[in-house]
Amino acid sequence: MTYDVGATGTRIERLVAESTDPARADELVRLLVGLYGEALTRIAAVARDTGVLERLAADPVVSELLVVHDLHPRDTTQRVTAALEEVRPYLGSHAGGVELLGVDDDGVVRLRLEGTCHGCPSSTVTATTAIETAVRRAAPEVTRVDVEGTVAPPPVGGNLLQIQPTPGYVAARLPDLPLSGLECPVPGARP
Repeated sequence: MTYDVGATGTRIERLVAESTDPARADELVRLLVGLYGEALTRIAAVARDTGVLERLAADPVVSELLVVHDLHPRDTTQRVTAALEEVRPYLGSHAGGVELLGVDDDGVVRLRLEGTCHGCPSSTVTATTAIETAVRRAAPEVTRVDVEGTVAPPPVGGNLLQIQPTPGYVAARLPDLPLSGLECPVPGARP
C-alpha cells in the first residue's frame, strides 16, 4: 500500500482551516511535527553513522519525512538525478533521454530532452507525466521543473475537430500513470 504524504499534508491543512479554532489546531500540528522532527533528528544521527539512514531513505514515505525535516542523506540534485535514472529506461526504449542541467537555489529543476524525445509531439506529456512525476516524488521541495525540448500542444480552437471541454468542466487530478501507459509516435518504439 502506498502512503501519500503530500495528500496527508493537504488533508491536515484542510482540517486546520475547517477547525472551529484554527489557531489551536495549527499549534497542535506544529507541536506534533516538532516532536516527531526531534525524534527523527535523533534517529537520523544514529542511523547516519551506521549507513542505515541511506537504506531508510529509500522508502518513499520515510524519504519525504526526512526531506520535510531537512534530514535526508542526499541533497536535492542527488535525488533528482536518481529520479531521472528511474525514467531513463522508458525514454531509452523510445530512443530518447533526458539531461539534468541543474537545480537552482529556488528549487527550479532545469532539464533537456535528448534523442527522439527532443521536439517529439508527445514530449510535453512525457515531460509532465513521466519525468515531472518522478522528480516531484523524489524531491517534493522542487518548486518547478523546466524542460527544454518539449513541444507545446496545439492551441484549443481553430482545429478541424471542435471537441473542447464543456463550460464549467473541471479536470480531475490524474493519478500517477504507469510508464507503460504512455504512447510515443516514434515508429517501432516499445512502451
